[in-house]
Amino acid sequence: MKIYLDGQFVDKEDAKISVFDHGLLYGDGIFEGIRVYKNCVYRLDEHLERLEYSAKAILLTMPWSREELSELVCESCRVNGLSDGYIRLIVTRGAGSLGLSPNSCPKPSLIIIADKIALYPPECYTDGLSIVTVPTRRTGPAALNPGVKSLNYLNNIMAKIEAAQAGALEAIMLNDLGFVAECTGDNLFIVHKGVIFTPDASNGALRGITRQAVIDLATSQGLEVREVNLTRYEIWNADECFLTGTAAELIPVVGLDSRTIGNGSPGAVTKKLHAAFHEEVSTHGTML
Repeated sequence: MKIYLDGQFVDKEDAKISVFDHGLLYGDGIFEGIRVYKNCVYRLDEHLERLEYSAKAILLTMPWSREELSELVCESCRVNGLSDGYIRLIVTRGAGSLGLSPNSCPKPSLIIIADKIALYPPECYTDGLSIVTVPTRRTGPAALNPGVKSLNYLNNIMAKIEAAQAGALEAIMLNDLGFVAECTGDNLFIVHKGVIFTPDASNGALRGITRQAVIDLATSQGLEVREVNLTRYEIWNADECFLTGTAAELIPVVGLDSRTIGNGSPGAVTKKLHAAFHEEVSTHGTML
């Protein structure tokens, strides 16, 4: 495996950053997880736009243009012979002093990893997940806005640990008002009486690329999608539920907090959108 690191491709074993990099010391940096399907980097432009938004939000100046980043992502796939897989694009603040101030970091670092990923066992996509709600609350926009896809994922990691302690592979995180924000690494949707609902991003949800893709696909098929405030009550009584994410793709949920959702099996709308999503992933993006 070859990793792109600050201007060159290096062997995996040689891909090293400074212990003074503020990405390591403080989680000061941003990233994107990107998929490639059949030599098509799925919605690459949308991912790079979100990366730019995250950089602007944390006052991180990136010296690379969107076109340069796009080509580097594609070249990372080519160098590694990756036609189907997962790309992790990371921008750290760079090496600096031991103080918090980013002013000591003169140059950001760029890392691109092109590899494989599998978050859930295959049977979860056919049978569905049973998930839980965890105590850890989602970081609110008054603290660190969840719209920033930063390297500091401790909030999500603590929730993931709590999910594992409860015997679940994924968990719902609520915001401080008790509304559903998102899962530890995925966005959430429910279907009720033919209408699709998803938490409004203001509740603490990342504006997921796959989330938007599913909204676009559903709308194009004449399905109504509403971004609303959701509580666990609405999920417990939904007809269907599913999660979306770049790594997770689209995965059904059949239970929450020991309550069965719908009839306990992936629903018709979920299956329809899952099929539509896989039809478009190899055509909607940047070809290698």
